[in-house]
Amino acid sequence: MRLRNGTFLTVSLFGLCGLISLSWYTAFSNSKGNVVDIYQREFLALRDRLHSAEQENLKRSKELNLVLDEIKRAIAEKQALRDINRTWSSLSDETKLKLWNVTSSKNVLQLPSIFHHLPHLLAKETSLQPAVHIGQGRTGVSIVMGVPSVKREVHSYLTDTLSSLMSELSPAEKEDCVIVVFIAETDQQYANSVADNLKRLFPAEIQSGLLEIISPSIHFYPDFSHLKESFGDPKERVRWRTKQNLDYCFLMMYAQTKGTYYVQLEDDIVARPNYFTTMKNFALQQPSEEWMILEFSQLGFIGKMFKSLDLPLIVEFMLMFYKDKPIDWLLDHIMWVKVCNPEKDAKHCDRQKANLRIRFKPSLFQHVGTHSSLAGKIQKLKDKDFGKQTLHKGHANPLAEVTTSLKTYQHFTLEKAYLGEDFFWAFTPVAGDFIRIRFFTPVRVERLITVFWKMVDAFQLV
Repeated sequence: MRLRNGTFLTVSLFGLCGLISLSWYTAFSNSKGNVVDIYQREFLALRDRLHSAEQENLKRSKELNLVLDEIKRAIAEKQALRDINRTWSSLSDETKLKLWNVTSSKNVLQLPSIFHHLPHLLAKETSLQPAVHIGQGRTGVSIVMGVPSVKREVHSYLTDTLSSLMSELSPAEKEDCVIVVFIAETDQQYANSVADNLKRLFPAEIQSGLLEIISPSIHFYPDFSHLKESFGDPKERVRWRTKQNLDYCFLMMYAQTKGTYYVQLEDDIVARPNYFTTMKNFALQQPSEEWMILEFSQLGFIGKMFKSLDLPLIVEFMLMFYKDKPIDWLLDHIMWVKVCNPEKDAKHCDRQKANLRIRFKPSLFQHVGTHSSLAGKIQKLKDKDFGKQTLHKGHANPLAEVTTSLKTYQHFTLEKAYLGEDFFWAFTPVAGDFIRIRFFTPVRVERLITVFWKMVDAFQLV
């Protein structure tokens, strides 16, 4: 009985211990399972982060490789540029243009540019940069005057021309304009010598910003040896007029952002007193903005004023046909394209062009050169309207609105007289008739000059 009871007790104790051990094991197992889950989740999260970091690293590596490739390509292009320059001159203009289009193929639409007309400019980065560039870079003026100058075999009129232009300017006018001298030669030694001479003669004008001096890059002009003769001109004259067109283009491209108006001059002229204010007022007092050219001389390309906003159009047109015709013909073609109707006669076309090309009289500039820039050519051109005594004399009147009760005869209006274009002609006045001048801004009037004429047997001053 004791043995049985003892045995039972022993078995009971072992059973109890087994239950306790099993409970502990179960609790331990459950605890261990939770830790494994936590570690597993952390490992998975770490793996995801490492994967993301690896992807980001690959992305950055690709970007760095692209940058490195660009650097390598730039270095290679720079090193190869010398070899390209050696072979570029042997390529045809058509091939050069195709290469330009390929390098610009990022854009869907290919816009025309100066390189389409002068593809040789692509050979050098400095082809459109002035070789000589002296001045203060003045901008925001009313008028920019362009004076191209070339080497002459006999005599240079440049310094006399500049002296005339600047001596006729008041101190206020000198602050409102820029005179740009364009030494149209690629001979660097000659260009530097002319620039040095002008710096010596006009130091104050250069320092103030009134005078600027530029010359083209030696790579600006194309090869003129293959030009075709046209209009009966010999090859040398064709070359001369072709280069002259490009000279005007360079000068206009440089000047277009400097002022409101651009006036084309030459290097062998003299100017009338008060020419600057006369030109400025004549432009400002135009009743319409439709004009394209204001002419202050009847000779060639002297004294031709353009709105700076129109210069890009004029330059682009000249570049398209610079090898074909001289500048004065090209300007006439521009106006024909703008206003002439092919279905109407030449007289109608002339009337339309007269609205774009307006002449001022008397002329403000006179041609004084005898020896042309074309080698061997002697020219004694004189503007008959320069200094000419006429019934009408234009004055530089302040901006104003003019009205009258007088009945005007034909086209001799009061407005034209005030603008300096013509004289005023009216029928006999009666009591109460008036002429009214209303200034746009207050002005100090020191004197009023009125000249009257009456019709007897002839015009008589009274």
